[in-house]
Amino acid sequence: MVYGDIGTSVLYAFKEVFVSGHVPITEHNVLGVLSLFFWALTIIVSLKYVVLIMRADNNGEGGLMALLALASLSTRDTPKVRGTLVILGVFGVALFFGDGVITPAISVLSAVEGMEIITPGAKPYVVPISLFVLACLFLVQRRGTGDIGKFFGPITVVWFFCIGLMGLVQVVKNPSVLLAVLPTYAISFMIDHYALAFITLGAVFLCLTGAEALYADMGHFGKKPIRIAWFGLVMPSLVLNYFGQGALVLAHPEAASNPFFLMTPEWALIPLVVLATAATVIASQALITGAYSATKQTIQLGFLPRLTILHTSIKDTGQIYIPAVNWALMFGVVAAVALFGSSDALAAAYGISVSLVMIITTVMTFFIVRYGWKYPLWLCIASTSVFFVIDAAFFASNSLKIAQGGWFPLAMAVGLYTIMATWKDGRRLMNQKLMADAIDLPSFLEAVFVSPPVRVDGTAVFLTAEAGTVPNAMLHNLKHNKVLHKNNLFVTVRNHEIPWVGMDKRIEIDALGHDCWQVTINYGFKNDPDVPKALQQIKARGCDLNAMTTSYFLSRDTVVPSLGEGMAPWREKLFAQMHRNASAAADFLNLPNNAVVELGSKIEI
Repeated sequence: MVYGDIGTSVLYAFKEVFVSGHVPITEHNVLGVLSLFFWALTIIVSLKYVVLIMRADNNGEGGLMALLALASLSTRDTPKVRGTLVILGVFGVALFFGDGVITPAISVLSAVEGMEIITPGAKPYVVPISLFVLACLFLVQRRGTGDIGKFFGPITVVWFFCIGLMGLVQVVKNPSVLLAVLPTYAISFMIDHYALAFITLGAVFLCLTGAEALYADMGHFGKKPIRIAWFGLVMPSLVLNYFGQGALVLAHPEAASNPFFLMTPEWALIPLVVLATAATVIASQALITGAYSATKQTIQLGFLPRLTILHTSIKDTGQIYIPAVNWALMFGVVAAVALFGSSDALAAAYGISVSLVMIITTVMTFFIVRYGWKYPLWLCIASTSVFFVIDAAFFASNSLKIAQGGWFPLAMAVGLYTIMATWKDGRRLMNQKLMADAIDLPSFLEAVFVSPPVRVDGTAVFLTAEAGTVPNAMLHNLKHNKVLHKNNLFVTVRNHEIPWVGMDKRIEIDALGHDCWQVTINYGFKNDPDVPKALQQIKARGCDLNAMTTSYFLSRDTVVPSLGEGMAPWREKLFAQMHRNASAAADFLNLPNNAVVELGSKIEI
């Protein structure tokens, strides 16, 4: 499951080098390209990700958001550096979502295109069949992957065994391609055809797409299984298949049009197309699931408004479904397939966003090694500079494809980054406004209890963004209802830049007197917020909490854009719209629907 994306790159990566006709099919060129493939996989995937970056885990979790949180914590004493890394990290997440649109489109298209090898008459049906497969994939997301997920691993293992065997058959026919493991062939190709080799790097890079997944999924499977799978099955199968495609092209240059399917015996073509389609669906599923998880983490770190999050499994809390993300991805994927129409055209759009993400990952890793692990500067530079130079070379080559389609994922990333930055800045301005008008809670309670209002049975839980301040909901409750509950909890939910916060650190409680308590509930960005469950812990700390007599009071703020020194007017209007359409805080915090009281107020920013 981790390697579904990088495993399906064999369908199109090697083909893209020669299909344009710019690279002449000679033994020297084929061996040089194969050597580039081999050393790209070795240096970037094996050394950079499997050996180095997987060491940079955030309490066992990986992925760009976990890396961003770790880099942010490592540079907390250097605010300017930290701020720059946050911007880079958030833009990297936006790029990840752009990649999330291209990957399913190019993977499924390239698999279904195998039908053209079976019969040329299938060409007009490739796009409709691809759209049907992708539509089915997104439509079943609501049901979760618990039932069919058990088949994902075995199918992917069969896929890797098949592609390895296919390549091995061709390598046995022409063992000379094994010479490509020598780096001299890659170096010679780069020197002899430096201009052509620079352009070729964009196609070679396609063999690396999906490398981020092994780091992102580290929290699900652990370092050891991922490393064993890479060195024991995945990398050998990929290398054999790429070398097999190279051997076939040397023997039959005309096979460069689609070497993956053309090196398959005729009797095996139909089963292989079915297996390839299944493998690409699994790769797409893994990326879609990753998009849900990344969205949830981004929400809890404060870069996106609350969205409706549905749990599709009662056993595994990690299996979630976010309708808004699902339909947005589906719209993007359908648009990509309809706009580009073939895997060759999509290959021009693919790669640039992934190469940028890899540069961002390398930069953040440098700061983690330097400030988090406290290694000497020379060692930090030595351990990351080689990766940075290679990543930059791949990005420079991919940037040549911007006009041919690379603009598509970049445009999506820029749009999403604008939304995320606007939400973050809008929340900051909103909190500044609230704090400017805030009343100190202990002083307010002291004044209230000089001549206390009528006290009624039960417990009132007032949700407040800032601890120590009077919630607007409480002010409105006293103003309109003129009563105070017997027990009053002032609860602040804090999301931290770590994946998990254990139950032993979930609750902080301070007594304010008069049966009032200040409560802080702590969550990591992978925890599922559940305020009622967390509050059960305070029973042992002197506060009797009965779920049947507890009411939750929230302030439903309406944002009013106004001219001022905040954001640009169009950004303020965008923020106000997002704030209005955000899912209810009660749902996000898992509050019982029949015990929630919302009191509205207006805030100008």
